[in-house]
Amino acid sequence: MTGTMLVTGASSGIGRAVAELALEEGWRVGLMARREAELEAVAGGRGAALAAPGDVTSLADCERAVAAVAEKWGRLDVLFNNAGIFTPQGTIDEIDYEDWTRSVSVNLTGMFNAARAAFAQMRRQDPRGGRIVNNGSISAHAPREGSICYTTTKHAVTGLTKTLSLDGRPFDIACGQIDIGNARTPMIEALASRARAEGKVVPETMDVADAARSVLHMASLPAEANVQFMTVMATKMPYIGRG
Repeated sequence: MTGTMLVTGASSGIGRAVAELALEEGWRVGLMARREAELEAVAGGRGAALAAPGDVTSLADCERAVAAVAEKWGRLDVLFNNAGIFTPQGTIDEIDYEDWTRSVSVNLTGMFNAARAAFAQMRRQDPRGGRIVNNGSISAHAPREGSICYTTTKHAVTGLTKTLSLDGRPFDIACGQIDIGNARTPMIEALASRARAEGKVVPETMDVADAARSVLHMASLPAEANVQFMTVMATKMPYIGRG
């Protein structure tokens, strides 16, 4: 199954990998992120791609992106609710309050905004329905040290996923969550560089393309099926078992 998809955080990392794979597989893809030039690079002049620059912390921007996709292609079938940031690490007393509010604004409010706009479109389109795939994290289950901002928001995303799953049922809107562990993206590379500099264990990683394929599997399911939660991670990352 293919259709129309909106990817937030589409200018880099997992979002870009998902958008590029979806385009290769025949999806029509709306690309949302703050950096318009990067979105245009992902789009590559393809008619099946639509750059919709905006900031997920703005509900109005999310609504404009969804409206642009629906206007161009008639409907929205899938939202990959992906945009997120990892703010500087530390214990709670070392965290700048501004970093806490920025993390909540992007990782939680931003995902709420995008889901709200997509849900409204899916609910009223004909035929109604669609699918929302939230990008959670291994941190939604087991945190890294010093990651209180990121980890707290990702736990909250799980609550968002569960509630959207329930509330979407009367409107044929499915919602699932993918928890990705250490896909090679600029964010993970920055964490690895910091670990090397501090003499800590460098995290095991996997190709971001494997995460993208997992998202596309979830997105491509028929309406009667849903992956509620999926975990895809580097095989040897220390998630299972005690260190």
